[in-house]
Amino acid sequence: MLTYPSIDPVAVSLGPFQVHWYGLMYVIGFIAAWWLGRQRAERIGLTRDDVGDLLFYGALGVVLGGRLGYALFYGMEQWLADPLWILRIWDGGMSFHGGLVGVLLAAWFFARRKGLAFFTLTDFVAPLVPIGLGAGRIGNFINHELPGRVTDLPWGMPFPGMGPEPRHPSSLYEALLEGVVLFVVLWWVSAHPRRRGLVSGLFLVLYGIFRFSVEFVRRPDPQLGFIAFDWLTMGMLLSLPMIIVGALLMGWSRRQPTP
Repeated sequence: MLTYPSIDPVAVSLGPFQVHWYGLMYVIGFIAAWWLGRQRAERIGLTRDDVGDLLFYGALGVVLGGRLGYALFYGMEQWLADPLWILRIWDGGMSFHGGLVGVLLAAWFFARRKGLAFFTLTDFVAPLVPIGLGAGRIGNFINHELPGRVTDLPWGMPFPGMGPEPRHPSSLYEALLEGVVLFVVLWWVSAHPRRRGLVSGLFLVLYGIFRFSVEFVRRPDPQLGFIAFDWLTMGMLLSLPMIIVGALLMGWSRRQPTP
């Protein structure tokens, strides 16, 4: 059994001004996406300055969509009881699936402005996302969020405020799968020209499978519990359409011309 590390969720505190690790994780994700995007911008006819504009739209989509998605899928009662809660994003509570919808809307708007095919742009963006996902999961871990289920595995650890039983560090599992593994696979696949839609579809399939799998060892959200069958969680339910749509998109990509 491991000991849960004691990390102050506040990284920097200067009087009333506080910088939370959770917020810094998003900054790390955006900086990584900006730097990586600049390396490949010319492939789809963008300038390096265009990447900054794209990142601005994407950041709005992530924050607005992620927070609104969390409120709708996981925290409706809390939102109704405290309307200003939705503005306190530094306390955690972001939905990947809501953020994904926000990013897709931002990508659609940006693609129209630049005269790009939508899936050409999403294929470009997909490999830039996983580092931010992994960093966000580390932020969840520091914030004592997303506890796992009780386990007897040697790397289980007691979760702060949840008793002495060792639990799966499920947020670290997600950081590894959604951050490291997903990035390595997508960056490698996209290193060479691919049929339009392939990289986007692969992103959806892999993320959906990784998230669905980790949900088996992640504690269900206490405000929701199991959605059905005493094992189906909201995370699983939202990930299934991603896997299906991603598989269909990969199939569709096979009919596209090779660049």
